[in-house]
Amino acid sequence: MQAAAPIPILRSFDAAKAREFYVDFLGFEVVFEHRFAPELPLYMGLRMGACELHLSEHHGDASPGAALRIGVPDVAAYAAALRAKEYGFSRPSVQRQPYGMDDMSIADPFGSRLIFFTPIADT
Repeated sequence: MQAAAPIPILRSFDAAKAREFYVDFLGFEVVFEHRFAPELPLYMGLRMGACELHLSEHHGDASPGAALRIGVPDVAAYAAALRAKEYGFSRPSVQRQPYGMDDMSIADPFGSRLIFFTPIADT
């Protein structure tokens, strides 16, 4: 049996802010949304390429302050595209790391950190 890739669950506190940040700004697509009843917390699945994330408003599903690394084909181009959106809460840039990665770190509205990265090509 082969295990599937893990799907991180990140804490969310506001569905509208989550959609603005993850969908409108970062470019994730909504795969599903679930509430047990209209007034209850939202559990939402997102996808961008091969990356899947779940966001949960349910207390106890996750804690703010998580960090995760997400590989992308060209982090510099992705950072430029995000800056061009002129999102009011983030102007991401890329930092070259001594461990062979170009990293772009972005904090979400709920206290988690997403680090998008591309390995540095051997020259």
